[in-house]
Amino acid sequence: MNRWVATLPLAVLAALAVLFAGYALHHDPHVQPQALVGKSMPDLTLPSLDDGAAVRLRAAAASGPVLVNFFASWCGPCALEHPELMRMRAAGVRILGIAYEDVPPRGSVDNTRAFLARLGDPFAVRLTDGDGRAGIEFGITGVPETYLVARDGTILAKHTGPLSEADGRALIARALTGR
Repeated sequence: MNRWVATLPLAVLAALAVLFAGYALHHDPHVQPQALVGKSMPDLTLPSLDDGAAVRLRAAAASGPVLVNFFASWCGPCALEHPELMRMRAAGVRILGIAYEDVPPRGSVDNTRAFLARLGDPFAVRLTDGDGRAGIEFGITGVPETYLVARDGTILAKHTGPLSEADGRALIARALTGR
C-alpha cells in the first residue's frame, strides 16, 4: 500500500504530461484570434429575434460605429458581462446582439427572450444565429465575444470573453471616436 501511495504523484505527473502533449500535438499554432481585425465584417443576413425577418448585418451596422456582441442564454459568462453591456448602452454605444446557437437542446428563442427580459436588453438590434454560421464567419472561439465595427464595416477591435468595466470603457472610447 505504501509503495502505491508513493508512486501516485508520479502517475499523476505522467498523466498530465500525456494530456499536455496531446494538446500540443492537436493545437494549431496558426490560429489567429484577431484575424478579422482591420478587415471587413462578413456580409451576412440573419433572422431577427423579434419577428424572424431577415436583417442584413452590414445595413444594421451602417449607421455608425457599433458593437457586435455574440451571446447566448445558456452562457454563464454572458450573464456576467451583461451589466457592462447595459452601461455601454446607457453611454450611447449602439450594440447589435447575436444569439449564438441558442437552440435546443441548450436554449431556444424563448430562453433568449427570457434572458434579455431578466437582465435587461442592451441591444439596438437582436439577431439569431441558430446554426452558428455567423459565428464561423466571424471566427468566434466561444461566447461571449464582442467586435467593434466602424461605419464602413471594418472590424476595429475584438474582445474575447466577458467585458469588464475597463474593457467597456476602452471600447466606448473607440466606438465614440470610430477609431
